[in-house]
Amino acid sequence: MVKLLLFGYGNPGRGDDALGPELIGCIAQLHLAGIECQNDMQLQVEHVTDLAACDRVLFIDADMSCAEPCVFSEIAAEKDGSYTSHAMSPTALLYAYRQVYGKDAPPAFLLRIRGYNFALGDPLTDQAAANLDTATKLVRGLCMDASLQRWRRLVNKGDLIA
Repeated sequence: MVKLLLFGYGNPGRGDDALGPELIGCIAQLHLAGIECQNDMQLQVEHVTDLAACDRVLFIDADMSCAEPCVFSEIAAEKDGSYTSHAMSPTALLYAYRQVYGKDAPPAFLLRIRGYNFALGDPLTDQAAANLDTATKLVRGLCMDASLQRWRRLVNKGDLIA
């Protein structure tokens, strides 16, 4: 069985920035075998240890510039400007993994869910909630069939709904 790490990140106190943690909460309630659900406000270098015990990782984040309802893509290690002690991009985290463990991280994917309002103290917008529903269906399908070939086929075809 494939061990899958779902990692949602974002600030629940900033409106639609809560999309990543909200999706993780929905999937965690399903108690799916082989699926580890984690969330945090931001990615940090310490999270490289979370990747070590998994076969595949899916990062989930809100994005105000991506297409609606969400965008699913495969990502690779890349040193970038976010490589600091405070916050990192998923690609920088994969790069840090390579530096720490001397090998490539497990295959990694990023699901960006379209958000609209990231103001402090605001609730999730109706549009973002609808995008979250679509993204949750996609992730549930990815969890049910976690084959790398299927995931890559979805990325290549541009399919957003499983």
